[in-house]
Amino acid sequence: MQRLLDSYRAIPPNSTVRLAKPTSNLFRARDRSDVKGLDVSGLTGVIAVDAEARTADVAGMCTYEDLVAATLPHALAPLVVPQLKTITLGGAVTGLGIESTSFRNGLPHESVLEMDILTGAGEIVTASPEQHADLFRAFPNSYGTLGYSTRLRIELEPVMPFVALRHLRFHSLTELMAAMDRIIETGGLDGEPVDYLDGVVFSADESYLCVGFKTTTPGPVSDYTGQQIYYRSIQHAEGEKHDRLTIYDYLWRWDTDWFWCSRAFGAQNPMIRRFWPRRLRRSSFYWKLVGYDQRFNIADRIEIRNGRPPRERVVQDIEVPLENCEQFLSWFLENVPIEPIWLCPLRLREGDRDGTGWPLYPLRANHTYVNVGFWSSVPVGPVEGHTNKLIEAKVSELDGHKSLYSDSYYPREDFDELYGGETYKTVKKSYDPDSRLFDLYSKAVLRR
Repeated sequence: MQRLLDSYRAIPPNSTVRLAKPTSNLFRARDRSDVKGLDVSGLTGVIAVDAEARTADVAGMCTYEDLVAATLPHALAPLVVPQLKTITLGGAVTGLGIESTSFRNGLPHESVLEMDILTGAGEIVTASPEQHADLFRAFPNSYGTLGYSTRLRIELEPVMPFVALRHLRFHSLTELMAAMDRIIETGGLDGEPVDYLDGVVFSADESYLCVGFKTTTPGPVSDYTGQQIYYRSIQHAEGEKHDRLTIYDYLWRWDTDWFWCSRAFGAQNPMIRRFWPRRLRRSSFYWKLVGYDQRFNIADRIEIRNGRPPRERVVQDIEVPLENCEQFLSWFLENVPIEPIWLCPLRLREGDRDGTGWPLYPLRANHTYVNVGFWSSVPVGPVEGHTNKLIEAKVSELDGHKSLYSDSYYPREDFDELYGGETYKTVKKSYDPDSRLFDLYSKAVLRR
């Protein structure tokens, strides 16, 4: 902790403060020319796991890979474990996260009991629903513009050694949405409680719900860290398909192939995959390849050399109310040439516990939303960010929100209305009075 504070104090007052960290799961380009970094090298581990209380104290830069490794021996896991191993707990709370438990456990920040935050003023404060509650509520979706979490105390939940999966196929989006709604409303499928729920859309007439059940029953399990690819295993002709994974492999089922994005690097080609080292079949390595592309414009150069226009990056996660999800998916499939598409339903926990809300990412209490994830590129349009702007407009039309980890193009007025507005400005003045940190609009929209 002292190392962190010393690095803050060493940064000149006229310089903007940001983390000095070698990895990131953000897809926004970042100009570092005038940015000085905080030393977070001492904030990477699990401090303690209290198995009886089902809580963990965790350093802000601890990855979920390390966090899960510490909790699984106690047959416990965080209430929501985002899909990629190198996402940090602090990052998931300040930048949002989601996974297949979100239909019953909400978002990662909802399981935070308290956290220590290094504010823009250079002070470490403990924030909870009872103390510094304004900062506690505004911290989710602030992306480091109000401060950085150094320690978080989170709730844990029991897990079982295995997850039994039922992949349900649908031939229409209407049927898919109706089945998702039934499972969430009843909490079960065919009378059995459902523990995990997400889905994949391959086309308008081929989509799936992946329904998971905790189990202690031993037996054969699948392995998707080798030659087999998880998302391809979901597909089948009719009805449903059954599968089983260890809880560890289930939590990281998407990481080996970065959902399906590893295909862009040839890692799904059987000949290439055979010689691709298993230790490099993980999202963090693919992200390094993306970093090289962004630095040297490799993909655009290849497109231009082959007589094709450059491409616009469309890497986004959005949330829309469940009743509007079919409309969004139909529009998307007709207008944006990207597939597959990931679906993950969510509800705020217990109707948002005390009803005070999360102002920087406001979702209605007691209401089901669906996260829609799509990650690829399309041919450039007539203006910069053409397709991304169309998506932003459609999401707003359907009463939704968009995550801010990637490119955003909102006008300032629209952005403020969607992401906290006056509440954010008030908290910003309280905890970063000298603007040592970027403000949210500058960080999410202007610094492309």
